Amino acid sequence: MKIEIAEAISELTKAKKIDREQLADILESVMLSMIKKKYGTADNFDVFVNLDKGEIEIYQNKVIVDAVTDEMAEIDIKTAQNVEPDLEIGDEFLELVDPRKFGRRLIASAKQNLSQKLRDLEKEGILEEFQNRLGEIIIGDIRQVNRDEIYINIDKIEVVLPRDEQIQNERYRRGESIRAVVKEVRRSSRGPEIVVSRRDPKFLVRLLELEVPEIYDGIIEIKDVAREAGERAKIAVFSNDKRIDAVGACVGMKGIRIQEIVRELNNEKIDVINWNADAQVYISRALSPAKPSYIIVNNENKSAIAIIPDEYISLAIGKGGVNRRLASQLTGYEIETIKESDYQNMMARAKEDLDPKKLPGVGKAALEKLKEQDIKTPEDALKAGKDKLMEIPGIGEKTAGKIIESVKNYIEK
Repeated sequence: MKIEIAEAISELTKAKKIDREQLADILESVMLSMIKKKYGTADNFDVFVNLDKGEIEIYQNKVIVDAVTDEMAEIDIKTAQNVEPDLEIGDEFLELVDPRKFGRRLIASAKQNLSQKLRDLEKEGILEEFQNRLGEIIIGDIRQVNRDEIYINIDKIEVVLPRDEQIQNERYRRGESIRAVVKEVRRSSRGPEIVVSRRDPKFLVRLLELEVPEIYDGIIEIKDVAREAGERAKIAVFSNDKRIDAVGACVGMKGIRIQEIVRELNNEKIDVINWNADAQVYISRALSPAKPSYIIVNNENKSAIAIIPDEYISLAIGKGGVNRRLASQLTGYEIETIKESDYQNMMARAKEDLDPKKLPGVGKAALEKLKEQDIKTPEDALKAGKDKLMEIPGIGEKTAGKIIESVKNYIEK
């Protein structure tokens, strides 16, 4: 038997990705809720949903008795045998319930309940779908441009591109097609909120995978990425096949592959370098386009000093320090850049004799004690370190600290 709520199924589920079994379970739940409101209980009721026919049938389980004392649970033998003559007292009887008994108000309430459950289910479906698409590039049309965010339609689903996930200096217009990477999926009071990004380094990685088949196929690995969106990015790549040049494959013939990505990223400069397990080699490459003379690496505290020819120092640092900053992010080492001429002067000062005139706050007596221990130059003092200096008779913690501080200041001045 068809009822009004069943006739609304196709309209409510139109364009919604809802599993048929889930829908049937929801309909059954809604109907049982309606029955409970009507009768106070749904314990002896069964609901059968046929989505193909758009039908819902409700049956009430009753026990056949000679004389009815509880209309909710019993039916008299005469009435039961009018339907099935072979039935006897004590048998179970399924009585078909006429939906008109529920009245328009209850049916309207059930429709609202169903609609809400379908919306909730749709929201959960969207959340699950985009949870599985985290890190994936999506393409959509800009629906609305606000000061703090942009709303994008993707297959009739709305996603948001916040201001801090946009590329600096990009201009967005309503109706334009746009690409971004799915960064975050979260619940909010308004429903599922899917946050996409054009700023996240993963967006650059996914673009490379699309443009460079060797990356997608696993022949070339992206080892590290550092990016300041709209300004510059650095990518370290490694080839698992010695016959294939990783950098060449990413850049492409005449730069065609990397230029496609540069255009997508609002002319962001992209440096592609070969990854290397040797920190000195890796850091030297990371400072590209500058060419360091040599690198001094401290693996214990993950720091490095890059000695740069004077004419390349501005390239090594980059506008606003961006090149050095990205090289540090890429390699994981805190990099200090020094002009080669300055470094040579520092090394010369480091080898000079210790002189109280050049080391403010350090007295002659303390320096004499150092020389007795064969510590004759600023370089010797730094190599010894504060703890070793404190072992010298007559030099305490305060004096040792002052010596180290003064020596450093003199060398680096």
